[in-house]
Amino acid sequence: MKRLSHNPILVPEHDWEKRGAFNPSVIKTSTKYHLLYRAVDREGISRIAAADSKDGLSWNHKHILIEPNQDFDQYGCEDPRVTFIDDQYIILYTAISIWPPEAKGIKLAIATSKDLKTISSKKPLTPFNAKAAAILPKKINNQYVIALTVNTDHPPAKIALAFADQISDFYSPDYWHKWYSNLDQHQLNLNRLNSDQVELGAAPLEIPQGWLWFYSHIQNYYQPDKRIFGIEAVITKAEDPTSIISRTTKPLLTPQAEYEISGEVKNVIFPSGAITLNQGWRVYYGAADTFSAAAEITKSSLQHSLEQTNLKEVLKLNKSPHNPILTPDPNRPWEAKAVFNPAVVYEQGVFHLIYRALSPDMVSTLGYAMSHDGVHFETRSTEPIYVPRMSYEQKQVDGNYSGCEDPRIVKVGNRFYMFYTAYDGQGPPRVAMSWIKVDDFVKHNWLWSPPTLISPPGIDNKNTCIFPEKINGKYLMLHRVGGRDIAIDWLMDLNHFDGLNWLEKEESISRIEHSWQGEKIGIGAPPIKTDSGWLLIYHGVSDIDSQYRAGAMLLDLDDPTKVLARTQYPLLEPTESYEQKGLVNNVVFPCGAAVAQGQLFVYYGAADQSIGVATIELNKLLSYLKDSQQTE
Repeated sequence: MKRLSHNPILVPEHDWEKRGAFNPSVIKTSTKYHLLYRAVDREGISRIAAADSKDGLSWNHKHILIEPNQDFDQYGCEDPRVTFIDDQYIILYTAISIWPPEAKGIKLAIATSKDLKTISSKKPLTPFNAKAAAILPKKINNQYVIALTVNTDHPPAKIALAFADQISDFYSPDYWHKWYSNLDQHQLNLNRLNSDQVELGAAPLEIPQGWLWFYSHIQNYYQPDKRIFGIEAVITKAEDPTSIISRTTKPLLTPQAEYEISGEVKNVIFPSGAITLNQGWRVYYGAADTFSAAAEITKSSLQHSLEQTNLKEVLKLNKSPHNPILTPDPNRPWEAKAVFNPAVVYEQGVFHLIYRALSPDMVSTLGYAMSHDGVHFETRSTEPIYVPRMSYEQKQVDGNYSGCEDPRIVKVGNRFYMFYTAYDGQGPPRVAMSWIKVDDFVKHNWLWSPPTLISPPGIDNKNTCIFPEKINGKYLMLHRVGGRDIAIDWLMDLNHFDGLNWLEKEESISRIEHSWQGEKIGIGAPPIKTDSGWLLIYHGVSDIDSQYRAGAMLLDLDDPTKVLARTQYPLLEPTESYEQKGLVNNVVFPCGAAVAQGQLFVYYGAADQSIGVATIELNKLLSYLKDSQQTE
């Protein structure tokens, strides 16, 4: 996207726009261009002003069009989008009814005009927090359509569409209450990460493929000093504007010019208008909440940006509405503080969960729960089924964590092998291995073998498991030595670890810097064999916001050191209160996964306090991975 040399095309001039003339919406008629914009006076009160132009670049006849003079907009009229339909101009804008502004007083309003010189009517629209909205310039299936951004000031924000037979239907609070109760069904889902914010930009433009939307995608939204405001694009189907045909996954424009970097709010660009040109499009945007500017993109340039990915909607696992499925039991001291990070075994039609339990004195043991549907766990052990037995997992420092942590379990032959973090609260955590016969396991005879340390002393190592079968005559083991990448070792047999031979790091799968997996990555659940490759659920920690998220990789069946595909965006994020608040905030940490009736069940620790489960159709995930083809 190329900035115009005329920029900024609007600057504050009059007293009523002394602090800002920005977020312009433009509409073209047969004789001229009309521009509506947000004008902010010295006191910070916004009005909607208008101007006109012969070329869409040089603007004249500035005047106030909409004043804040009703109860619903008495403290400001902001960010208009104008559309011409039914022989009138319809303007949707943000109405501020409370000062200082807060979510419950930031809603949408609608105004109409015949000539953009005077207003015929204006009314409140949404009874809930919303802004950044436009009515589409034509009916779809004989219905009027409003695109709006909901919960902008009570995030996560969602862009959604509302349909009605008559424009007057949109004036009804009952209409909106019913619509809001099914918000997710109306969503144009452009979200990629839970740390981002998306908002409607310009009113969509009709193109041969459907609808072209230029919208605002703000990265790192919850960290104001790290926010990146970007303009992105998406094409949706003509008759179903929530169905994505193609989209960008990187900004077409970010703040760089002086008028975008310096102003009332630094480093901000926000698209609010767009028009079609002969060879492309011009996008009008607010700059630094002070100026108005414009940039153009050719058809070929946009097509090139859209072709960089096959991604449409970002796939997410479906969290159970029953989450958290296991919580601490205050009546059992050994698991009174937390239960989290569970391994799972699906055996004989039953889900067997082995989870980390934490006592008030910070000792980790392992508990057991059983379920027939994978969600409701009807049986739960009254005592730990695995406890610290060796000195290297016994507490050495009062008050510190210690014990047996974060199990992963793999079935090999007639045994279940368990790998866990052994920690004494003092030295670096190490990996231990124990096994149990399958028959004993399913009968709840907890006859575990003595544990064996498999990682070397003095070096931090965690997140370990083996593949459930030999590959080219060898066992393949995944772990994380040194705390950053997934390490890979090949073993001839599982008796390799004798106190002289340890896990090393023959090969590795690396994190991806400046992303949700930029600080470190580690395995989640043990690999699952599919026709498409080995499916590996893994966790990543962001080097931007430090949140724990989870994604997936597809590894080559014959050489799992080769990553065939990798999710660019996480499948699982801390979006719910039980994942965001706990012993460690903003954590989802999977340790187990199982396939039953074609569904993948992923079990995870939530905020180091409770346990959740999320599911997805296995074939859907595999298809998504193959389409994404995001390899390291």
